[in-house]
This record gives sequence, C-alpha cells and structure tokens, in this order.
Amino acid sequence: MIHEVTGDILLSSADAIAHGVAPNDPFHSGLALALREKWPAMYKDFRHYCQTDHPKSGSLWDWGGVSDAAGTPVRPVALLTQEGGYEHGTKPGPASAKTVNHALKELREWAERENVRSLSIPKLCTGVGGMSWEAVAPLVRQHLGSLKIPVYVYTTYQKGVKAREDR
Repeated sequence: MIHEVTGDILLSSADAIAHGVAPNDPFHSGLALALREKWPAMYKDFRHYCQTDHPKSGSLWDWGGVSDAAGTPVRPVALLTQEGGYEHGTKPGPASAKTVNHALKELREWAERENVRSLSIPKLCTGVGGMSWEAVAPLVRQHLGSLKIPVYVYTTYQKGVKAREDR
C-alpha cells in the first residue's frame, strides 16, 4: 500500500527508511548527508562495506538498525541506484532505470524476508541521481505497490515536519 506524504523522512515512524546512493557514495548532499549527520557510524560502516565488498549498482545495503530519539528501532537501507566511482577522485554516476529497478526488487524481497512492518522512501533518484519522478514512480509502484505493509513515499520535503503516516 503506497501512501504519498509530505514531511521530513528523518522523522518517519516506519520500521525502515530506504534511500538511493551510489556504491562508494560520499554522502555529501540531500538525504544521504542528513543520514550521515544523524548516524555518522552508518556512513563509516557503508564506506567500509564498499571498500571491502565493491558492491554492484542495483543492490541493497542494510545497516542493521538503530534507535531514534524516542528509542524506536529504525533500519536505514541504502539502495545502490547510481553507478559507483571507485577510482580516487571519481564521482558517482547517475542513476538509471535498470539500477533502480534492480534495487527496488531487492528492497521488496528484503522487506518481506525481514518482516518489515512499514517502509519510508523519498522520491528516489530525483536529486543527485538525475532522474525524473515520472520515470521512477512507476518502478516504485511496480515493486512496492502490492506489499502488504504501508509504504510512505515522501513526495514533498518539509524540514522538521512529521508526516501523517497513520493511514
């Protein structure tokens, strides 16, 4: 069940927050930067994972879970939707429909396997990823629309505003 919401995804009450990045992403902007600032250890673990495993675009990385300020468990999940840059000084490449498709398929399988009860995602790949929401939204509906859990798609960002996730 997909619900479009307005607010700050970092204030989500969902079990998991998924976001799109590139393998070896520096987390320098957007939601990735906000997550890096909120959970610096997550970013360090992601960098270590990328440097040791060299993951492919189209896959998923699950940090394993932390607690928010209220003590509620949250699982940040990185969807590797962009092309990665492993050479020194190389910047991540753009996202593509192919990598987004594969990453969303992995997210669905992960959510079912891990018994996730709710999931929040931003408008994937529409910032640094360089894609239009019109190209990405059908993929989100295709892979996540029939999940038996609420999927909150944060279509409009409002810093510090908690979205209504009670649908």
